[in-house]
Amino acid sequence: MPIDRRSFLVASATGYAGLRLGNPTSLTADDLGPAAVSRANPALKGGTAKSVILFFLCGGASHIDTWDMKPDAPSEYRGPFSPIATSAPEIQLCEHLPLLSKQAHHLSVVHSVGGTVNTNDHHAGYYYNLTGHVPDQTFKTQGNDRRPYPDDWPFMGSVVSSRAKRDATLPGAITLPHMPSRKPYTRPGQFAAKLGVEFDPLYVDGSVDEPLVFQAPSLMVAGDVTEEQFLSKQALFKTLDQARSEFDASPQVRIWKQHQERTMNLLLSSRTTTVFDLERESDSTRARYGKSVNAMSLLLARRLVEAEVPFVTVFWKENQKIKDKCKSAGGWDTHGNNFGCLKDYLLPEFDQAFSALVEDLNQRGMLDETLLLVTSEMGRQPKIGDRRSGGVSGGGRDHWTHCQSVLLAGGGIQGGQSYGSSDRFGEYPSDHPVTPADVTKTVYHATGTHDLIAHDSQGRPYSLLEPGKPIMDLF
Repeated sequence: MPIDRRSFLVASATGYAGLRLGNPTSLTADDLGPAAVSRANPALKGGTAKSVILFFLCGGASHIDTWDMKPDAPSEYRGPFSPIATSAPEIQLCEHLPLLSKQAHHLSVVHSVGGTVNTNDHHAGYYYNLTGHVPDQTFKTQGNDRRPYPDDWPFMGSVVSSRAKRDATLPGAITLPHMPSRKPYTRPGQFAAKLGVEFDPLYVDGSVDEPLVFQAPSLMVAGDVTEEQFLSKQALFKTLDQARSEFDASPQVRIWKQHQERTMNLLLSSRTTTVFDLERESDSTRARYGKSVNAMSLLLARRLVEAEVPFVTVFWKENQKIKDKCKSAGGWDTHGNNFGCLKDYLLPEFDQAFSALVEDLNQRGMLDETLLLVTSEMGRQPKIGDRRSGGVSGGGRDHWTHCQSVLLAGGGIQGGQSYGSSDRFGEYPSDHPVTPADVTKTVYHATGTHDLIAHDSQGRPYSLLEPGKPIMDLF
């Protein structure tokens, strides 16, 4: 039977940072297992989330122009957009989010996230918001040359999936439709790192021009290869492996073999082919989400959590066709023409796709067991004007890690509420300030991920995230 191209629309099992294959940390649940935690304190049992969908707005979404608007601030701060009422009295959203406003009763908006980093840039912002750990000094000394390192703190998705008890073909963490950012500027914080490369997310690539097509960049087989030929090659590999028994005993090769086995399971599984096939969705469903690759990524994320994947990350894929109009890479990094780009491109696409995801999960009875988190590496500077785009006349907003907002829904989160506040200009957290560590701990609480003890290569225990507390008022 020929193996067609669609059979390989799955992610590489090798990961990116995992190519170094250092000694991974061994994990154990004996020290602080979830059951033990629950018996000691029933309040820590957690939320109801079986899966998480993280929607990360790459570039730095402007909080003050979306869900933390300041209509009473001076014009040089508030901008031209107006807030609108929503289905939740406590929540106001930008006028250019009309579809999401109808789903606001499912949302919780945290307005007081302070994620200040020493560089006020993308690399450090990614790392802090994806791991919950404050970036170290290397982010300042190396800037955009700072690579993902094997001893970095792990991505929250890797932590959640490593603790999930499941028996399934699909991996525990999947990331789509791209790996931010283009080499050599790959963003740190999105890998398992010191947790062990076996917990790296599997990456699936999507295309702006072909939004229904998702494929693995490093796991493609020619279309004329039959299943028998493919399996015969695997038999040859097995024979060669057996001839190197001493080499095979090393921890590095043992991890590599785990990746090979997982890859084979993915490639030969009919369920893999099915779950990645968006053409199985109705025309009306696809139309509700929208036609973009980001919209189809959210639809695929819904299909993946239906297949019981514990953690799915959708990194907003920039559209190079609008980069000149938005004075950015075509994403949320709106240094210039902030308002035109948001109004004409970013907000309509986000509004349709994310509101569809919330509505779809709710209608299918899946929202209570799926945690949704919308965040970014930073907010935008509340005072309008960025020197890189001509100052005030350029209509842009610069980087701003000092304050941002996040959206949550489902997974035991109480909808229709706002938590905390920023000051009157949206510059800094005011009431109930929290950090990315608190947001990460909230994700862990919602999924019942309380076992945060790991062991280093010497067998010494350490906590995967010591700082931060879950925001219990959201539940």
